[in-house]
Amino acid sequence: VQLQASGGGLVQAGGSLRLSCAASGSAFSINDMGWYRQAPGKQRSFVTRISGDASMLYADSVRSRFTIARDNAKSTVYLQMNSLEPEDTAVYYCYADFTVRSGSAVQYRSWGQGTLVTVSS
Repeated sequence: VQLQASGGGLVQAGGSLRLSCAASGSAFSINDMGWYRQAPGKQRSFVTRISGDASMLYADSVRSRFTIARDNAKSTVYLQMNSLEPEDTAVYYCYADFTVRSGSAVQYRSWGQGTLVTVSS
């Protein structure tokens, strides 16, 4: 499974951006999809994820400002980011957990290439 992320850019504080991440390639099922981010000089950290049954989990720092959604028909996950703050500046990486065979419990994870979000104050 390959992931292609898009939608990053430069925005002023208080603004909004929408990231997209489309999965392609062969998988039996795609389970969790989500986003991590890596700010300059920091480790990659969890942002949010959405499971196959659409349950969602958010990091405390983005809850109530970010919304994750997925379109299973398009194998795409979205991240709507509102009320952006300079602290949200980072490279955002999408991921997908998937299986390759029916009945297999083995999951694999693919990562997108990252898309840069810069929030100016």
